[in-house]
Amino acid sequence: MELKDGISSVGVFFILLAFFLSTFNFLSEKSKMYFLLNIVGGSFAFAGAFLMNSIPFMIMEIIWVLVAVYGILKHLKDSYS
Repeated sequence: MELKDGISSVGVFFILLAFFLSTFNFLSEKSKMYFLLNIVGGSFAFAGAFLMNSIPFMIMEIIWVLVAVYGILKHLKDSYS
């Protein structure tokens, strides 16, 4: 396995872990951990897509990360209100 495949695989693992945990009600889709798993996963997946020079996947993953960052910031703002 090449480095780019390993990095992408780590990212996909974290994204799927967040999906699995939320689907089976082990984790709320509004929890900080859910957003963090998606941020970490999307970041690794973006890095792998970058190394593969896959522009469509880079776009998808950067949007994935930005939405997760927005979600965690909104969650934190709501927690302090």
